[in-house]
Amino acid sequence: MRQVAKRSSKVKSNESNGSAPLGFEATLWAAADTLRGSMDAAEYKHVVLGLIFLKYISDSFEARHAELLGQTPSGADAEDPDEYRSETVFWVPPDARWQSLQDAARQPTIGGLVDAAMEAIERDNPRLKGVLPKDYSRPGLDKRRLGELLDLIGNIGLGGAENNSRDVLGRTYEYFLSQFAGAEGKKAGEFYTPRGVVRLLVEIIEPYAGRVYDPCCGSAGMFVQSEAFIEAHGGKRDDIAIFGQESNHTTWRLAQMNLAIRGIEADLGGEHADSFHRDLHPDLRADFILANPPFNDDKWGGESLRDDPRWRYGVPPASNANFAWVQHFIYHLAPQGIAGFVLSNGSMSSSQSGEGQIRRNIFEADLVDCLVALPGQLFYGTAIPACLWFLAKDKTGRPTRGGARMRDRRGQTLFINARGLGSLVDRKHREFSDEDRHAIARTYHAWRGQPEAGDYQDVPGFCRSVGIDEIRENEHILVPGRYVGMAAAEESVDDVSALTATLIRQLDDGDRLTGKVRATLSNLNV
Repeated sequence: MRQVAKRSSKVKSNESNGSAPLGFEATLWAAADTLRGSMDAAEYKHVVLGLIFLKYISDSFEARHAELLGQTPSGADAEDPDEYRSETVFWVPPDARWQSLQDAARQPTIGGLVDAAMEAIERDNPRLKGVLPKDYSRPGLDKRRLGELLDLIGNIGLGGAENNSRDVLGRTYEYFLSQFAGAEGKKAGEFYTPRGVVRLLVEIIEPYAGRVYDPCCGSAGMFVQSEAFIEAHGGKRDDIAIFGQESNHTTWRLAQMNLAIRGIEADLGGEHADSFHRDLHPDLRADFILANPPFNDDKWGGESLRDDPRWRYGVPPASNANFAWVQHFIYHLAPQGIAGFVLSNGSMSSSQSGEGQIRRNIFEADLVDCLVALPGQLFYGTAIPACLWFLAKDKTGRPTRGGARMRDRRGQTLFINARGLGSLVDRKHREFSDEDRHAIARTYHAWRGQPEAGDYQDVPGFCRSVGIDEIRENEHILVPGRYVGMAAAEESVDDVSALTATLIRQLDDGDRLTGKVRATLSNLNV
């Protein structure tokens, strides 16, 4: 296993490519970015993503429209909105259709026309109420560049089928989300979790059937990858029910568009809302929880929630929401539910403000299934090291996707040190390769006893299954590096020779420096 992990760190990541390169993603992004001018990336994001969504809406409509025209002798009405809604296609009024807008792209009134199109689509499609951006007519948006952007996005073709349009536009939307995340830096964490991290979480917990929940869903990447997992393994979208919540209004809108562009049904509430102070799903008990909450949030309003029933394992400090999130997840887990989420590394060892006692209580309840230490530079805009937590309400052996039951792991926790995995794709950003991700997920599944993952073995420096007594001896500190030990030495003869030569050179340098110091002291008569 460790040899696989070591080799995988050298494999170039393909996370941004999806199942296959689109070919025009990077070209399209470069062209769109040149049209941004002096506009801030955070502002421009909504301009571009709104237009991509409008193109998707129109393409889906036009595909259904052509189908209905072909059925005209049988009585189908191509201008009847119900003919579209019955096929889960959004109805697009005539003036809001893409071709009408593209024909007017060079007119100075194009901003107002796009706004009117967005308003008309929202009016006729209740699911999209309050979701679409409607400020294209504002003075600060260059209308010439807006027209050029319409022409650019208009070149994303159907490829002959509505399903292909959904795939192409959906992947374009996701690619642009990732590129905006890179451009925005620190603010990116509010709406985007790197795809490689999301796919790792999904591959480990395998949300194949049941209720999936993310109470801080950002732009809905967890849900998109959960659906992709279902389809990749021969399942049906209806096998899972999706529930989410997002506190930021503009991010909530991005999530709704991201889901709609893929035809994914989800309950994100009728509006944005804070999960701590206005839980939109208070009675939900989820089979799977996937989340990337804000790291070390000190403005979550904990002072007003001291007596909240969710704090079964201890009152979280108002200065840090990490263990408020953890307990919120536990509260919403079904009896056999599993949660996988991202937290800052401090959550594994901090003892400040009662966090150590909360962590101890959660661990002593035998909820901690697995801890994964991540490499640095995975997340946009933050240097804070992060880790993955996996909690299981029932460690006695819940059913797997293949029908077998998991191995009983009561009183044990798996620690994985993945800090050596991933490779730099640029100076600031690291990504997991497919092989990196599979190595981590396969290790967890083998530990859990899934037959297709093979037999589990501890691997020094990478993974180790640890009993409850040893963790108690370590005062409930859950840092993987404390338990997995050091990797076995694998230096080649060339490696040893190089190290020896370096040491000899350093000793020679030390001798020369010693001689200079002696001479200097002698001249000073010391």
